[in-house]
Amino acid sequence: MRAESDSRRLGVVLLIVTLVGCASGQEPEPPGTNAGAAVSGGAAADPSGGLVGLARSEGVRVVDLTHALGSDSLYWPTGSPFEHERLAWGADDVGDWYASAAFSSPEHLRTHLDAPIHFAESGWTSAEIPVDRLVGPGVLVDISSRCATDPDATLEASDLTAWEAEHGTIPAGAIVIVRTGWASHWPDWEAYYGSPTPKDVATFHFPGVSLAAAEALVDRAIAGVGIDTASIDRGMTERFESHRALASGEVFNLENLTALDGLPASDFLVVALPMKIAGGTGGPARVVAVVSEVGS
Repeated sequence: MRAESDSRRLGVVLLIVTLVGCASGQEPEPPGTNAGAAVSGGAAADPSGGLVGLARSEGVRVVDLTHALGSDSLYWPTGSPFEHERLAWGADDVGDWYASAAFSSPEHLRTHLDAPIHFAESGWTSAEIPVDRLVGPGVLVDISSRCATDPDATLEASDLTAWEAEHGTIPAGAIVIVRTGWASHWPDWEAYYGSPTPKDVATFHFPGVSLAAAEALVDRAIAGVGIDTASIDRGMTERFESHRALASGEVFNLENLTALDGLPASDFLVVALPMKIAGGTGGPARVVAVVSEVGS
C-alpha cells in the first residue's frame, strides 16, 4: 500500500509539473524514467496517454469554480441580464430529437474574466491574452474570517506576505484566488451587493482587493487574480483603483467565482478559459482548479 501511495503521489506531482510547465512555455522535466514507469504501469513511453491516465486517476480532483449562466445570473447593474431563447426544442418532422438556442449576454456578468483593456487603454483584449497565461499554478489567500464581520474588508499586501511566510514565494505566472466567503450570498441581489438598493452602485458593500495588494501582486508578476465577489475592487470603490493597477501590469481578473472552500492554499492548477471575443474587454469564463488528493 505504501508503494502504491508513493506512486500515486509521484503521478500527481508529474501531472501538475507537466501542466504547469506547459502553461509557462517551458519544457517540463519528469522526476525520472523510473518514476514515470511506476506511475503509468509501463505506459511511460506514451507521455500523452500517461498524462490522460493521471488526470483521470483518483489522485486528482477537478473543482468547478464557475456559476452557471441562467436567468438568475447576477450582473453589474449598469449592464444587462443574460437571455437564453430556445429556437428549436423537440422532435423534428421525422421524430428525431433536435435542440438549438440563442443567447444574449454582456461581457461582465456571472463568473467572467476582465481583460486588461477593461481598465487600461493599451491593455490586452480578451482575445489577445496569451493562452499560456490562462493556465497557471494556483494560490489561495483566505480572508473570509475578516469579511464575515466587515463587508468592506480587503485583501492587504500583508496578507500576501503572511501567505508567503507559510507557503513560500508566490510564483511568477500564478493565478491568485482570494476567498472572501461571499459566494454564499449568490444569487441574492441585496446580500451579494451588500445593499438594500442593489441597482445603485453607490450603495454597495462587499469585500475586494486593496490598491496596495494589487500593486504587490503586479510586482510578483502574476498572470491573474480571482475573487468570489462581484468585483476585484470592494463595493464602496469610486475609481476602481485596484482594477487599474492590475490592468496596467497586464493582469486579468476573474470575478464571481464559487466553490473556493474546495481549494487548498497551494499546490493546485487553475484553468480559466473565457470566450475568445475579438476586441473584447472580457467575457463569461469556465474556471476550474485541478487539485491533488494525494496526502490531503
